[in-house]
Amino acid sequence: MIEAVVVDVDDTLCMTEAASFELENEVLAAMGRPPMPRDLHLATWGEPLLEAMPHRSPGIDPAVFAPLFQTTMDRYLDEGRLDVIPPENLAALDELILSGRSVMLLTSREGHEVRHMLEPDHVLATRISGIWHRGNTRHGKPDPRAFDELLAHTGLSPAQCVYVGDSPGDAVAAGRAGLAFIACLQSGVRRPGDFDSRYVTAEVAAFPEVVAVVERLSRTPR
Repeated sequence: MIEAVVVDVDDTLCMTEAASFELENEVLAAMGRPPMPRDLHLATWGEPLLEAMPHRSPGIDPAVFAPLFQTTMDRYLDEGRLDVIPPENLAALDELILSGRSVMLLTSREGHEVRHMLEPDHVLATRISGIWHRGNTRHGKPDPRAFDELLAHTGLSPAQCVYVGDSPGDAVAAGRAGLAFIACLQSGVRRPGDFDSRYVTAEVAAFPEVVAVVERLSRTPR
């Protein structure tokens, strides 16, 4: 029985890559640096932001970039340009919860990048039971130990959980940790051939399809 559905944030629950590309290039422009090409952003997508930026903009000073990024990100959030969760995805979360399952987030973001999701007036406030990120976990994806704190906190076994994500690293982390993995291909950033099939339990073209897959997995002994 699947007791918990653990969900990645970027390009899984909400489509983020395109908006992040615009945001980061806006910050680079404010720093007087040239814009990065889209293919470079896509090639490094999924890496922690401050680890990716030296590849996206060689020679950048992370200490200068970080506060400018935070200010710009806050504006994008206020303007509804970032982390917008489609209504159909929220409805899917509601269906999962009505089925008696808990919903949690596990992301490679830093703590300050998810703090707005912890606000009491956020649309996720009554839907998720926890967020695990680089600020409260010792290991990050694709290390399977990325799930250690979540499993310890909930008391759940890996077999009671399923992870939904969009990247090959998500699949490796979940599979090696013993969780079923659902590859969400909605963003178009990844394709089925990008994943190691050994770690993929199912694929969905859009996030709402996760509801039916979870029901099926719950009826299928692992």
